[in-house]
Amino acid sequence: MEQTFIILKPSTISRGLVGDVLTRFQRKGLIISGIKMMTLNEAILREHYAHLTDRPFFPSLVKSMMRTPVIVMALKGVDAVAVVRSMVGATNCRKAAPGTIRGDFGMSGQENIVHASDSPENAAIEIARFFKPEEIFDYDIITGPALYAPDEV
Repeated sequence: MEQTFIILKPSTISRGLVGDVLTRFQRKGLIISGIKMMTLNEAILREHYAHLTDRPFFPSLVKSMMRTPVIVMALKGVDAVAVVRSMVGATNCRKAAPGTIRGDFGMSGQENIVHASDSPENAAIEIARFFKPEEIFDYDIITGPALYAPDEV
């Protein structure tokens, strides 16, 4: 099964939406293979958002991401990256479709509830950046046979 990486951002933490967002992922059938709360610093944010460091909004992004602790997660499932990207919706919450996490819970382009990996390759890099190997778990959930046909897993 494929893994993907999620950050529940400070906007999620400070608005008390952790349970709502986490429940959506679990109800979909994604398996939590790693989860922890942590405080981010500028060094890890520069590495994680390296593609944005030259953008004018980057200082504001760093400040926002350091406002509270965050929750980082590795989720596992068939086509997990695409499934999660579809669930979270457009980056700008005002443009995200109703029914998506950002569409239902956000109003901002920056304070957009979650970060989600954009490819399996980036998911592997991001998981390795935020988790030690022993913090990622491989297990089956009892509802597995109700989620997937035998030839899907």
